[in-house]
Amino acid sequence: MRLEPTGVDVRHVRDVLATGSRAAAQDLVWLSPSELAEVLLQLDAVELATLDLALGPDRLADAVAQLDPSEAAELLIRFSRAAAADILEEMEPDDATDVVDELKQSEAEDILAQMEAEEAKEIRDLLTYPSDTAGGRMTPEYVAIGPDLTVAAAMRLLRTQAPSAETIYYVYVTEPEGRLLGVVSLRDLVVADPLSRIGDIMRTQVLSVPADADQELAAGVLTENDLLALPVVDEGGHLIGVITADDVADVLEEEATEDIERLGGSQPLDVPYLRATIVQMARKRIGWLLILFVAEAYTGTVLRHFEDTMAAVVSLTFFIPLLIGTGGNVGSQITTTLTRALAVGDVRLRDLLRVLRKELCTGVIVGVIMGSVSFVRAVTLGVEPPVRIVVAVSALAIVLWASAVAAVLPLILRRFRIDPAVVSAPFIATLVDGTGLMIYFTVADRLMGLNA
Repeated sequence: MRLEPTGVDVRHVRDVLATGSRAAAQDLVWLSPSELAEVLLQLDAVELATLDLALGPDRLADAVAQLDPSEAAELLIRFSRAAAADILEEMEPDDATDVVDELKQSEAEDILAQMEAEEAKEIRDLLTYPSDTAGGRMTPEYVAIGPDLTVAAAMRLLRTQAPSAETIYYVYVTEPEGRLLGVVSLRDLVVADPLSRIGDIMRTQVLSVPADADQELAAGVLTENDLLALPVVDEGGHLIGVITADDVADVLEEEATEDIERLGGSQPLDVPYLRATIVQMARKRIGWLLILFVAEAYTGTVLRHFEDTMAAVVSLTFFIPLLIGTGGNVGSQITTTLTRALAVGDVRLRDLLRVLRKELCTGVIVGVIMGSVSFVRAVTLGVEPPVRIVVAVSALAIVLWASAVAAVLPLILRRFRIDPAVVSAPFIATLVDGTGLMIYFTVADRLMGLNA
């Protein structure tokens, strides 16, 4: 989660902390978690220690949870190791794990050593799962009961477990060894006969995801089925955690951010933009730029191949930027739309022919309009009539070609488990540049008989 500036007067906060009065610092309780988070980032170690004594780790934990994990990690190491451990203990285990994962190993071990053994173990267990999987996103704090309990007994148990659970809207039913059997909603418990068995009212068709499932897949399952939480199971079907709606919101934000950055021809940043170093930003961008540079080199090869054609009719060169730009723009529009449709599950590989047909039909309409506009532009430039026809026909052909490529490529990449967002706008534009030139000069050769 990335914070928007709240406009808190940090100087006032510093003045309060400078008094050294714990009572005065307690007056800062009026700060909301997001406001407090903004303040924390701008305080030094001494000021943070004063604030810790005044507000306590639970208030600080609420604030730290508002920060991006990388920012939270940088903030946490400015506290004493004991204070940092207390803050992590007050955070939800999945949020705390995200922060610890951003720390250096030595720093993480120092802080974990200061934590309660059981809570440190929870974080260490979660760290064994990759951060972009369902296991890396889940929390182990859920409510589970046996099928033989009565509803009345389950409600009593729920009251004792609710304070430590991240969500109580779903109560999961498991065998003694932990295998997931079913689920009961809080509403089911409230309206059921208190003497009914849980096994008789539970729903056995439970949606779940394996711990190694991609976080985007888990987010999709939860949102598509309007769930508040989604159980995560191991290979044996044993319940090991749940992913909640707030976790999914963060996942969707991260995935959308990555897709947008990839569509722009750059690798996603691992940290917030303003905290990224110049070297980090250059490293994220240079790879794609070099690939695109190499790919763009064949455009020069195409121009050299049709050197005689350009020499015979110099006016053909006037329309090169217009035509290849049009093809690139059409391809970028389609790629962006399809990448988003794939991300939200609107389109799948089996829809390839439908997508291709739809985009080609759209391309005919767009191509005819662009061809007509190109023809008018050629007239205004005063070029000879044959060139006007070549430009118009080429515009239509290039739009259709760009439509076909951009419609098929994202779906093919998804088939091979490659993120379709890598088919970025610059990549499509580069691909269409060279092939568009080949189409243009081939049309010119055929219609004008230049190589006859």
